Amino acid sequence: MQPLAVFALASIAVGGIVYVFLYPILSGERQAEKRKASVAKAEPVRATRNAPRSRRDTVESALKDLEQRHKKSSKVPLPIKISQAGLTWSKRQYFLVSGALGLGLFLAGLVFGVGLLVALAFAFVGAFGLPMWMLKFLKKRREAKFLAAFPDAVDVVVRGIKAGLPLLDCLKMIAVEAPEPVKSEFRSVVETQAIGIPIGEACGKIYESMPVPEANFFAIVIGIQQKAGGNLSEALGNLSRVLRDRKKMKAKIQAMSQEAKASAGIIGALPIAVMILVYISSPNYISLLWTEPLGRLMLAASAVWMTMGILVMKKMINFDF
Repeated sequence: MQPLAVFALASIAVGGIVYVFLYPILSGERQAEKRKASVAKAEPVRATRNAPRSRRDTVESALKDLEQRHKKSSKVPLPIKISQAGLTWSKRQYFLVSGALGLGLFLAGLVFGVGLLVALAFAFVGAFGLPMWMLKFLKKRREAKFLAAFPDAVDVVVRGIKAGLPLLDCLKMIAVEAPEPVKSEFRSVVETQAIGIPIGEACGKIYESMPVPEANFFAIVIGIQQKAGGNLSEALGNLSRVLRDRKKMKAKIQAMSQEAKASAGIIGALPIAVMILVYISSPNYISLLWTEPLGRLMLAASAVWMTMGILVMKKMINFDF
């Protein structure tokens, strides 16, 4: 069983390396981010096409500031990535955790006797791959929680403004009563505004820690209203309706794509299931894969190809909205 364990761990290491460095390209995450940014910049332009000239100038200046901020955020520093994941780690703590994971996988590889090169590959995946994957996973989970509660927070602001409350009081109400992570994001807005920063710029900082188009829309609406005036309750009411429509459309896309995702899961698990069944019924027949040198080479190549096939199917069923 030792050669089988060696090739299993080697396959995991190769798969981890491929996942970390090729997944953003194969899954279409970069294209999705570009589409989200283009939607965030196009929606305010369409909404203000028939507006007066002075208001249009204000919108254009706001969009230019937004574009500059987006260019600056294209290369996100490590502390911001950590905050986007909802962690309170420092860079030193992050590097300590990464080093501990890399050292642990390296020692595990030496204990299992997989060889020095394979153990170094384990250490590389543990030090660079797993921490970045963890940050991306936590970021997506935090963004999903934010998008689930954000339309309700906007409705609270709309109802508070219609009742005669100032905008800042509405934001303070959300910072106290809203669920996480909406609560912490609006608390940072209130704290930022308390030190003298205009409320429009303070709302714009939500997009830095929560880079989703919905937060960008909210910051644009508040910023334009602070500069050009207008009916804020009506604008935020329209924004709330748009956010809920986007949420419904996303849920509909996920429901319609479940069949394709289930088919991809079955196809991906079929070779492994067949291998297990053949081993149970005829162990001597399939044991040549890990007892013979050619069989071990075929097993390693199959693991790499299987990983590539799973990534391609992942891209085919990835419906970003």
